[in-house]
Amino acid sequence: MAKTVGVLSKFYCEYSAKTSKKLKFVYCMLVGTFPFNSFLSGFISTVSSFVLGVCLRLQVNPENKNQFHGISPERGFADFIFAHAILHLVVMNFIG
Repeated sequence: MAKTVGVLSKFYCEYSAKTSKKLKFVYCMLVGTFPFNSFLSGFISTVSSFVLGVCLRLQVNPENKNQFHGISPERGFADFIFAHAILHLVVMNFIG
């Protein structure tokens, strides 16, 4: 573990010292911030899927009928599927 940290810190120090700002800028323009967008999209997708699942569970639980009157379990599931479709379209668009 200590070797890994040492190698990574040495790599970062040499990258920062020896790579010109112009090269970093050109790389960013050509490639973009893909790794960061990919990580952020995965994280947002995971958290949002969890929240949508909790909302679905709350809506279809028979003990919560008085809080969600007028919403059938089928309607709750349809809303869940629609929200997931929109969520994943947005996530895929954000990735690039």
